[in-house]
Amino acid sequence: MLKNNIKYTTALTDNELRQIIELQKNNLPTAISKKEKEKEGFVTVQHDFDILKKMNDLEPHIIAKAGNNIVGYTLSMIKEFKNDIEVLKPMFKKIDNQLGPAISYIVMGQVCVDKNYRKQGIFRGLYYKMRDELKDKYQLLITEVAADNLRSLQAHYAVGFKDLLIYEADGVTWHLIQWDWR
Repeated sequence: MLKNNIKYTTALTDNELRQIIELQKNNLPTAISKKEKEKEGFVTVQHDFDILKKMNDLEPHIIAKAGNNIVGYTLSMIKEFKNDIEVLKPMFKKIDNQLGPAISYIVMGQVCVDKNYRKQGIFRGLYYKMRDELKDKYQLLITEVAADNLRSLQAHYAVGFKDLLIYEADGVTWHLIQWDWR
């Protein structure tokens, strides 16, 4: 599918949220081979429908669609969710310790592009749409990437993210990265 057939928008329906969950499931480390994990990257967190919907209701997720099918997404997570997803608690604690209360930020909770649509600029397109939608409300976009997810880390740096902090939690080295929209 050519990238000019991709539409970037916000998630509006329960069906779109279910498609996000399905795409997420297909890209968890348990769903892909070690080789694919190293070459293509992976997602770390598996969200359930309720939390995904709550997040979307407060700040809509950004999606890439080919026709009616979601082929990529970025999840929007405001700091009010810092206690709702266990694996993300250390990240929010690190953010709170690094930034002063005057800095407004949103966390990009996860990015994923369907394997049949990679290498077409969708990753970058999702992030640019996210910036365009949210830059007037937040100064920074923050996310974290596991150090062993090299493809994702390199792609984030290419968009404009920079390291805020590198730390270890539960035997995993994390890059806490920020994209300054100011």
